[in-house]
Amino acid sequence: MKKFIAGGVSLMLFLLLLILVKTADVAAIGPEGTKIGLSSLNHSVSEAIGVHMLWYKITEVTGILAIGVAGIFALIGAVQLIRRKSLLKVDREILAAGGLYAVVLGLYVLFEKVIINYRPVIMEGDAHVEASFPSSHTMLICCVMGSAAMLLPKYIASGGLLRLLQAVCALMIAVTVIGRLVSGVHWLTDILAGAFISLALVLIFAGVLEKMQAHPESAKS
Repeated sequence: MKKFIAGGVSLMLFLLLLILVKTADVAAIGPEGTKIGLSSLNHSVSEAIGVHMLWYKITEVTGILAIGVAGIFALIGAVQLIRRKSLLKVDREILAAGGLYAVVLGLYVLFEKVIINYRPVIMEGDAHVEASFPSSHTMLICCVMGSAAMLLPKYIASGGLLRLLQAVCALMIAVTVIGRLVSGVHWLTDILAGAFISLALVLIFAGVLEKMQAHPESAKS
């Protein structure tokens, strides 16, 4: 229950930040005159950091790796479905991860349609500034790698390998969150929003796994 409560608090922080971004200190400081909330804070951080495309490229790589990790768990689920001939016999943890991925995808589509903030820069090859809130890249890596770190104990028997892979998950999250901010392609509030919504989803996912462990199902054939 504590994880669900903590997830709810993180979700409330995300919603509070969203409201502030839409209502507080809104000014046209973005490219093409786009209006940005909490503009003084965002502009100060953006000016101090600048733009570093190397970090952008590094975080693009972590994004590709995260999609690959999600694909591995999806493949495990698909193999189980074929062998066990029933969706209900697929590991519940895998099904829960699939639900998490679906929510992340749904939020990405939602915030591409309902635009809260625009990027502080026009990306190379684009004619116009893109949507930027929350940082979908931050959300993707935090949710996929955070959930992966929790799923790994079920499938990795070696303690040393398990700790190594979980450390890699944590490193990828840290590199992405910091790198995405340092790259300068997002406002500070975009990164914070991505972190808050990711933390909410990962904590809720952890709570679901905890419930599953408390009520183990019968062995699958």
